[in-house]
Amino acid sequence: MADKKNAALGFIFVTLLIDVIGFGIIIPVMPQLISEMLHVEIPEASKYGGWLLAAFAGMQFLFSPLMGNLSDRFGRRPILLASLFGFGVDYIFLVFAPSIEWLFVGRIIAGIMGASFTTAAAYIADISAPEKRAQNFGMIGAAFGLGFFIGPFLGGVLAKFGLRAPFIGAAILTLLNWLYGFFVLPESLKQENRRPFEWRRANPIGSLLFFLRYKVILGLVASIILIYLAAHAVQSTWSYYTIEKFKWDTWWVGNSLAFVGFLVAIVQGWLIRFIIPKLGQERSIYIGLGLYAIGFFLFGIATEGWMMFVFLIPYCLGGITGPSLQGVMSAQVPANEQGELQGALTSLMSLTSIFGPVMMTSIFYHYSSKAAGAIYFPGAVMMAGSALTLVSAFLARLSLKKHMA
Repeated sequence: MADKKNAALGFIFVTLLIDVIGFGIIIPVMPQLISEMLHVEIPEASKYGGWLLAAFAGMQFLFSPLMGNLSDRFGRRPILLASLFGFGVDYIFLVFAPSIEWLFVGRIIAGIMGASFTTAAAYIADISAPEKRAQNFGMIGAAFGLGFFIGPFLGGVLAKFGLRAPFIGAAILTLLNWLYGFFVLPESLKQENRRPFEWRRANPIGSLLFFLRYKVILGLVASIILIYLAAHAVQSTWSYYTIEKFKWDTWWVGNSLAFVGFLVAIVQGWLIRFIIPKLGQERSIYIGLGLYAIGFFLFGIATEGWMMFVFLIPYCLGGITGPSLQGVMSAQVPANEQGELQGALTSLMSLTSIFGPVMMTSIFYHYSSKAAGAIYFPGAVMMAGSALTLVSAFLARLSLKKHMA
């Protein structure tokens, strides 16, 4: 039984790895592609990049609860395969998109079908003992990290053959991933742990109401919202920020994100298996959030491009936060509601990802403007991320002290 579970974890890791590689390939070229499409400077292009992310997140917010509940009814495998196919279609749209409007069409399709990480988290919960869930959830972060190591690097290389070349690579990888899952990935949800599908639990509002049933999870929601918003200071602006401040090209953007992936893979795939058991989940949350806040602050005051590579170390060490939070929350939920929990968390992430990219790219644009009288401080967006993270740590402390004392 243990061998089968380990093999299943291996399957889901490889599936997610290829998925993230496909996603990471396109990141280095998006700022330049938008800039050329609209004939605007990088700071203004960031606003459109923020709206593209918001469109994707809006669809995820609407459809992730549906996917999570369908996976509780029909199993994880068919939902995961449908998600991967949707991403493949999106990348094909990006290859041929003649205008910014078609980029939005592709992002909307991907958002509707984009339940791969939600379903993967539920898959891992299905086959993990409660005491191992936090460590095994780290596999998602490890796949994300390793995929981000390989993907952006490949994107930077492929961009030398044209701005659309990374999209072709992403489409091929994602559809190969879909074929791999179709023939290799086993089902994880046992028949006895499945439940009837209910529309009231499969809508975005109903999904968020899920948190009301569990006091510990509900108490952490405000903290999680701030973490998700803060993350977009990096996730939504990194390429634009480094191009504007340090004049990086797609090669350096790709290499920097590859370094992020390398660090995340080490933290999520190796270090957390020692750090979380030693510190405990609650202390890991506080320490991780502190490291995130320090990382944001250092990004904001960096004066040379090489500093960003150094400052990524404390920032990525903050990655012990996510698996620890998921471990605390997953322990409160029975086996037949793990998919609903992950769907609710994805809905919450998607809701903040509607506002987070727009908020952070607007801050970046405002403080990167070279208009007369404007304050030029691109790092303001990173300072905003640091402030939100510190408030999140305070709220997490209040909630956990109250409910887990």
